[in-house]
Amino acid sequence: MLASSVAVALLLSLIVYALTGGADFGGGIWDLLATGPRAMRQRKAIAGAIAPIWEANHVWLILVVVVLFTGFPAAFAAMMTALNIPLTVMLVGIVLRGAAFIFRSHDSRAAAVQRHWSRVFGIASGVTPFCQGVILGALASGRIRLVEGQVSSGYLAGWLTPFALACGLFAVGLVTYLAATYLTLATNDQSGLQNDFRLRALWSGLSLFPVAGVAFFAARSGAPELFHGLTQGRAPWLMVPTALCAVGSFAAMRRRRFALARMAAVGQVALILVGGALAQYPYLITPDLTFANTQAPAATLRLLLIALAAGVVILLPSLAMLFWLFKSPSPR
Repeated sequence: MLASSVAVALLLSLIVYALTGGADFGGGIWDLLATGPRAMRQRKAIAGAIAPIWEANHVWLILVVVVLFTGFPAAFAAMMTALNIPLTVMLVGIVLRGAAFIFRSHDSRAAAVQRHWSRVFGIASGVTPFCQGVILGALASGRIRLVEGQVSSGYLAGWLTPFALACGLFAVGLVTYLAATYLTLATNDQSGLQNDFRLRALWSGLSLFPVAGVAFFAARSGAPELFHGLTQGRAPWLMVPTALCAVGSFAAMRRRRFALARMAAVGQVALILVGGALAQYPYLITPDLTFANTQAPAATLRLLLIALAAGVVILLPSLAMLFWLFKSPSPR
């Protein structure tokens, strides 16, 4: 029961991170791909949407890491060993992205300097979610193996498979769609930017369908336990509402119902992560490590849950105030 409660907290933190920090990565990708006569205004709108909250959004990634190594230390150690390469690339991407965003804001306004920092910001914003998707795919692949608690499959197992790479591409598509959807509500028709981001949302939303199909069918051989969970185990009942959210968000975007499109996109991302977690359960690393055989002592889990409950009392009101101050449509 304690381990299950901590696992739920881990999943909820991951979902919130995807919905907040993931959208920030998507914004960075659109910054890199900004084109047309309004390219500079697109970048300015993206920076204005990200700047007040991007550091706060990484609180959730920190929480995911802390909960994982405190609640399931053996799984954390195995992940850090087996997936050392994509995890290192991911961390470098996070650092470079943040540094480039700050340097671009405060460095010389010369066009060449701005282009340099924008390029670093955009590339790092794409590489990071790609690595995160690859890591999640690798954990479900069944190719990371342990013998007597030690990783025996090396540093390349799992994350270079077609399934894991497809998961990486799907993650990039998902964050770009999420970002473009959010940005339609951060701009307005008069500026022309809202339609720019609407078109980007439609194109990125369309790209999600074939990539999702490739990832799903690649799972048959690339992550058989996950595929079984998605089709016959605990998760099939989530596939219909996930598809409805995806189609509903796309349809709402076409009809310029931007608030509805955002709600459906949020539901889509949340249901994808919940479905993946249910399909993979009880494994943290398929097929050797489960929540049960990697959990910390009961006393540690109990203290962790108490700390999480206390943290929620402080964190959620603080974040709510942050978003109210900087994301409210009317000035405060």
